[in-house]
Amino acid sequence: MPYVLLAGAIAAEVAATSLLPRTLGFTRPGVSVLVVLGYAASFFLLSQVVKTVPVGIAYALWSAVGTLAVVSIGAVFLDQQVTGWQVAGILLVVVGVVLLNLGGPTVGHGPPAG
Repeated sequence: MPYVLLAGAIAAEVAATSLLPRTLGFTRPGVSVLVVLGYAASFFLLSQVVKTVPVGIAYALWSAVGTLAVVSIGAVFLDQQVTGWQVAGILLVVVGVVLLNLGGPTVGHGPPAG
């Protein structure tokens, strides 16, 4: 279940980030409200995920998958150019996330006692 919530957090963040240019610097109230709600939903869902998934792993997946999705949306739908260096950087991020997950569980996961 936590990974379903993480997918929802990623989707909300990607949607909000993709809409961000349409706010025109937060001068368009309707789109601006959607962006703020998207980020709020994303952080709420992420806060639920880190109850059971180590925060480093959850954040690495959230940020890496979100970055990959936003760059892809920019390239496909917003006509943004992606250079070879940028592709290499994205691949390094993906490799980093894979290595974090292969590293096994973290020690001392969980909320502070008390």
